[in-house]
Amino acid sequence: MAPQGNETKIWAPSLVLVSVVSVQFGGALAATLIPVAGVMGSVLLRLALAAVVMLLVVRPSWRGHPRGDWWVVAQFGFTLAVMNSAFYAAIARLPIGVAVTLEFLGPLALAAITSRSLRDGAAVLLALVGVVLISGALSVPWGELDLLGMGLALLAGAAWASYIITSGRTGQRFGGIDGVAWAMLVAAVLVAPAGLLTASSTILAWPALARGTGIALLSSVIPYSLENIALRWLTPNVFGVLLSLEPAVAALAGLLVLGQALSPAQTAGMALVVAASVVIRATATRRGAEETTGT
Repeated sequence: MAPQGNETKIWAPSLVLVSVVSVQFGGALAATLIPVAGVMGSVLLRLALAAVVMLLVVRPSWRGHPRGDWWVVAQFGFTLAVMNSAFYAAIARLPIGVAVTLEFLGPLALAAITSRSLRDGAAVLLALVGVVLISGALSVPWGELDLLGMGLALLAGAAWASYIITSGRTGQRFGGIDGVAWAMLVAAVLVAPAGLLTASSTILAWPALARGTGIALLSSVIPYSLENIALRWLTPNVFGVLLSLEPAVAALAGLLVLGQALSPAQTAGMALVVAASVVIRATATRRGAEETTGT
């Protein structure tokens, strides 16, 4: 019987795919919260409630970790705070398709930099073309773009690339998802001042708390936990390309849930992204199986 670790490695790409779906449903719910709680108020609700849930459920241990482990957790928490704050602020100023495309340049660039084969590089390029087509960024007039918003989206993308690295390092130093729980607490503490100063009193009303709880589970607790496990086995370039499914899932959710029709270009882009992700997933699964069998 193969070791449990090798079995997890084979299933690691599937954990990322589940995470992608969870994040997109959380994003749809977040769109209804920002008008009520504001940008930083929404970020605070998401991170604070996620931290509370994880601390209660996971009950992470703080014993037996050297100072270096806590430094890694602090970096992970800072990355979470920046990534969420910058992206929420970006979508408040930019068309969401443009913001998502600019943000995705972060993990996509990381995937390109860490690529070790021509096939990986080709998949990254294929995914990039698909993301651009899905977003509709090419059809948005440049006069409607906000330079500050674009900068915020690029900052979110850089933080997303950092998230891939710091999440993997945290998973290597902490058992289970203890590190994620502590990092979530750090992120919530970091955004608390801005969230409390800018949010209205409605942030504590039941509708906002209910939505915030749903967002915390779908956008933070579930995906960050699954990705933290997956990143112990996946290389950054494989993980980055798998994340390219997020725009495709968002487009599909818009069609099924919101009745937003896809343009031919978006349909073609979704096909390209799915194709690139399937190729990478198959490659990762095959490599895991080969290592499991020792071939």
